[in-house]
Amino acid sequence: MDKQELSTFVAERAAKCNVLVVGDVMLDKYYYGEVNRISPEAPVPITHVTSQKETLGGAANVAHNLARLGCKTTLAGYVGDDYHCQSLEEKLTARGIDYRGLVHTDRPTTTKLRVIGGHQQMLRLDFEETTPPDVVYIARLQNYIAQKLSESLDAVVISDYDKGTCTESFCQYVIREAHAHGVPVLIDPKGPNWTKYAHADYLTPNLKEINEVLIEPIRNKDDAVERAAHYVMRKYKIRNMMITRSEAGLSLVREDDALHVPTRAQEVFDVSGAGDTVIAVLAMGLAGGLRSKAAAFLANLAAGVVVAKLGTYAVSNEELLGALANLPEGEIGA
Repeated sequence: MDKQELSTFVAERAAKCNVLVVGDVMLDKYYYGEVNRISPEAPVPITHVTSQKETLGGAANVAHNLARLGCKTTLAGYVGDDYHCQSLEEKLTARGIDYRGLVHTDRPTTTKLRVIGGHQQMLRLDFEETTPPDVVYIARLQNYIAQKLSESLDAVVISDYDKGTCTESFCQYVIREAHAHGVPVLIDPKGPNWTKYAHADYLTPNLKEINEVLIEPIRNKDDAVERAAHYVMRKYKIRNMMITRSEAGLSLVREDDALHVPTRAQEVFDVSGAGDTVIAVLAMGLAGGLRSKAAAFLANLAAGVVVAKLGTYAVSNEELLGALANLPEGEIGA
């Protein structure tokens, strides 16, 4: 597939993709300021706040990426009845994301609040409850997913941030139901228990995450990554894996072959949310009918855009088209 064909896909076919994102929904809050003195009350720096922002995080950031790429996007997960939920829902509304799958619980809306002095993170406050919710809430979420799968979906993404949503029974329910409707499941994993992801169509760990499930950690080399991926695929019955490898780019490993795509980032400022972008673009590509190699190439290109930004960031359709336009002719081997 050449550059023009990929550009046409991003510009025209992405809008026809219908993707459900399920998982740990979060709000990211940032307070930016200047630090010029130490508090007289305690030996801590005083940050004079000059600006602030709130962005969609976790599964909500995956949905944000998909929406900015032009896909029809639905988000499902757990939130609380609090200010953070109100802010989250306002942002989802503004971005055209269907959030009727959000189940309101008696837990707080998962929120990460970061205080940044200059370019240095000074403090992070987490508002969260990481144990699984009560069974009544789980039933509501599963019923919504079953209802959504009865409609026309092209892909399901499970975004696991280890905040209590993606238990083994829940992940297996989603995979089983999606496959019963012929819908592929892509998972961004978290933690060492990958039994819960068994039979997934795609797993998108980074190198650190795959090392957590290996007996011995591997080096960031093509052959080592391939061997590790095949081992994991056999052990957990995963059909395909796409491993993000920081400065080495990413690797798509399938049963009978592998593709290693070098990084496209010119400067790396912040890798926050890059994994969300990778799985979102991969899901968009597969939902739109791209071959997996072409989808992996697009995902790597999008990651190069995101890591050059500060903070959690969702890549847009226009930015991805711009990155494609700047590629030298003949570079795409997907």
